[in-house]
Amino acid sequence: MKKNRIRQFPSRFKHICLMSTPWPLFKRPSIQLGSLKSFLNNELKDTRVDAACIYLNVAHATGYDVYQAISKRTWPAESVYAALLYPERFDAIEQFFRKKMHRNQVLASVDFRELVQQAKDATDAAIKQINWHDIGLVGFSVCLCQLTSSLYAVRQIKKISPDIITLFGGSTISNPFCRSYLDVFQDIDVIVNGEGELPLLRLLTHLEKYGSIETAHTIDGVVTRGLSPKLAHVFFQLPHLERLATPDYGDYFKILGTFPPDKQFFPTLPVESSRGCWWQGAAIEKRTKGCAFCNLNLQWSGYRQRASASVVHDINVLTERHQTLSMAFMDNVLPAKASEKLFSELGRLNRDLKMFAEIRASTSLKTLAKMHSAGMIEVQVGIEALSTKLLNKMCKGTTAIQNMAIMKNCEALGIQNVSNLMLHFPGSDEADVTETLQNLDFAMSFRPLKPVNFWLGLGSPVWQNPRQFHIKSISNHPHYHTLFPEHVTKNVQFSIQAYRGDQLRQRKLWKPVEKKIHTWNRFYADLQRQPSAGPILSYQDGGRFLIIRQRRRNTDPLQHRLTGTSREIYLYCSDIRSIRSIKLRFPELPGDKLMLFLKMMIGKGLMFEEKGRFLSLAVRV
Repeated sequence: MKKNRIRQFPSRFKHICLMSTPWPLFKRPSIQLGSLKSFLNNELKDTRVDAACIYLNVAHATGYDVYQAISKRTWPAESVYAALLYPERFDAIEQFFRKKMHRNQVLASVDFRELVQQAKDATDAAIKQINWHDIGLVGFSVCLCQLTSSLYAVRQIKKISPDIITLFGGSTISNPFCRSYLDVFQDIDVIVNGEGELPLLRLLTHLEKYGSIETAHTIDGVVTRGLSPKLAHVFFQLPHLERLATPDYGDYFKILGTFPPDKQFFPTLPVESSRGCWWQGAAIEKRTKGCAFCNLNLQWSGYRQRASASVVHDINVLTERHQTLSMAFMDNVLPAKASEKLFSELGRLNRDLKMFAEIRASTSLKTLAKMHSAGMIEVQVGIEALSTKLLNKMCKGTTAIQNMAIMKNCEALGIQNVSNLMLHFPGSDEADVTETLQNLDFAMSFRPLKPVNFWLGLGSPVWQNPRQFHIKSISNHPHYHTLFPEHVTKNVQFSIQAYRGDQLRQRKLWKPVEKKIHTWNRFYADLQRQPSAGPILSYQDGGRFLIIRQRRRNTDPLQHRLTGTSREIYLYCSDIRSIRSIKLRFPELPGDKLMLFLKMMIGKGLMFEEKGRFLSLAVRV
């Protein structure tokens, strides 16, 4: 067994380094590093914490376009540093990279060998700038696309300072099987499983007292080679988030300030108002486990949110400190009940903010309007499907008509909706595809959804209950066998899994949907390029009449006039309404005439209906 020996001078633990390697979005400071640094600085007044954002150095070296293209694709991203870790596999990895990127406009002509050398030179140079002999511990935040780059960086650091204590944490590492990373990768000394603040604080205090990590496995959330694998799942997290301080992004901006003027930019500043997922928390009480495909919350237990005043304070401080106005909420999903208050308070800052957030489809128009007024310009909604039957299989807790409503409301407010439509979900059937195709006809007036293929995440409900989703066997994704040698893939359970099931059937089943989404993209793009660009389906209210305008490709728009009760019904159904509530609202209208009108509106694509609930689709100009 490898012994994790002690640094020679206890004072070295008064200086630590936190590191983030490629490939996060380069235009964002790391909130993981920024939050940890500010927390530790508050708790340990005599400890120096540096944050090394190596990914920014690499983005500058490779070129921003190339870096951004790589950062959007997991396997090409992991390929670059895998080629450095295992040079004997270089040719196979290069071939793999080219196969994955041959259709990418930016990367198709990139010389892989040159790219790998650029990444190596930039990473090595950034590491050599740090005086590792004064530092007692280096901690890596390992999230999506950062595994091989972190393994390469820790290997280089160990060559310089063999006695330094190296720690890995983050969403890629945090799972019940994290102990296996220590067994396979000898350069890693410690793993933090779950949230980092309290485990790292306790670990630093422990190291200062005892001088080694040999007994650090007694700290909850800290995993060492002395800890039984059965205990590696224990978390140790903040009971509430008010102990967090405003993230410290100073080190990121120092690096950015060294670039030539033409390579500098205004970053988007990350903030957080919650950790975990409130939908998953609510679902657990009902004996289910949140969205079936999701493994984004393995590093947290439950759901916690911050007071809106604390979030507003952070945004106020960060925008003043760094003189930039773009913000990104890093929450897996914004708080359901507190969002309206939060964005009302943000609106009172009187800043021209530009914000991004992830939200649920159940977010009301009123809350969405508050968000927009405060500066929300882009959202990712947890849509995933336009079939209620399929949404039920996914345990989403939402319906197709709710998804249609949030798409419409984003269009009405001018908020860019960058949401996904998941294809090939295991267990989906012909009825799911048929419903999706039918409902896509009604969604054509709104910004297209991005098609994404289902992938099996380690620890997700699908992974935990494979038979329920027609899955027969599970293993590491085969692409890991290209990137890593056999002794690694045999002994580590990686975050992306492969499975045997009905995959061929699913690919055939969803082909018509893929074609229709392609048509949708062309339709939307063509109409948005027209001089009169704006909502594709819109209305103007004349008080006693309503004019609905339905734009079409290569021809004049259709126009519809609704008067009297017809106008009132259409406006009343701007929100989702049940047939019962419509009848109660318009008792003077005979039921057969009401249904005739509603069916006419649906037939013209002006309204959407699902199980006796109706939604008007046109947005007000």
